[in-house]
Amino acid sequence: MTDAVSLTRDADLTGRNTFGVAARAPWLVEVADAARLPEVFALPQLQGARPLVLGGGSNLLFAGDAPGPVLALTGRGVSIVSDDGERAIVRADAGVEWHALVMDTLGRGFAGLENLALIPGTTGAAPIQNIGAYGVEVGELIHAVEAFEPGTGTMHRLDRDACAFGYRDSVFKHAPDRFVVTAVEFDLLRTPSLTLDYAGLREALATRGIESPTARDVADAVIDIRRSKLPDPAVLGNAGSFFKNPIVPVEQAEALLAEHPTLPVFRAGSPELRKLSAAWLIDRAGWKGQRDGDAGVAPSHALVLVNYGSASGRDLLDLARRIADSVHARFGVRLEPEPRVIGAAW
Repeated sequence: MTDAVSLTRDADLTGRNTFGVAARAPWLVEVADAARLPEVFALPQLQGARPLVLGGGSNLLFAGDAPGPVLALTGRGVSIVSDDGERAIVRADAGVEWHALVMDTLGRGFAGLENLALIPGTTGAAPIQNIGAYGVEVGELIHAVEAFEPGTGTMHRLDRDACAFGYRDSVFKHAPDRFVVTAVEFDLLRTPSLTLDYAGLREALATRGIESPTARDVADAVIDIRRSKLPDPAVLGNAGSFFKNPIVPVEQAEALLAEHPTLPVFRAGSPELRKLSAAWLIDRAGWKGQRDGDAGVAPSHALVLVNYGSASGRDLLDLARRIADSVHARFGVRLEPEPRVIGAAW
């Protein structure tokens, strides 16, 4: 149509999801300028349809073709909204690649996002899933989220509280058809307040001989850890961690810990709840490194499902269900997928 809006009929989505599974969409609508969304949603191709908003395709599994049109926001602007010399508000369009944003902000001298380095996907997807890693969740750093509401044709600016962030959760995830995230504002600091007490981060820094790390040092350590544990989606199709760490009542966690003393158990934001390591449960259930055709579990990390070549989304979903059933049968704990499943119910 224009430089700001393009339409592709019968679009191939194989290269638009990091699992690399075959999928198609009746229409792919790419929008570079979010201000054009009101007229985009008035297009005949979107009438009566609920488009799937697709970012980097790193947090979904196509268990079949997209049931309707797919919308991709491609704007990649990054700007400084305010900067008082100590705290800055940084705004990024939804289409900005996430890791590039992390490194951009660090390069500008802003700390906060370092523990979230090398997470695949786009900025627009970050608040939906409330992405997190190494003791930090992105919701802690978000100042506001800009979003378009197709039902009313209006733009909104939701502050952190209105986003209702939870563990891998948000208002956007609860109402996936209500909002289209168009940009995110982050509250970042010049003087870092580093989070280091998680998953071997201090050890990784010590290995590098770093006693007083900078935010960039932390990011580099996180990058090294992730690369050593997680397969590169460009080489081996995957969507990162496939299962959430389950949250259970403290009594259940204590009973499991008494029976399995090496089970990692973490606080879960409430005295009555505990978070368990899904990777440990899956590993002890015997799934780490297992393979069924081209669908498998990564040998390096039990949480990561991988496509060795020609696995379908349905193959991967079937494997994930078998894993979850096995963990429940052995430990009495139910696993839930972290990625959104398209074309099937979990």
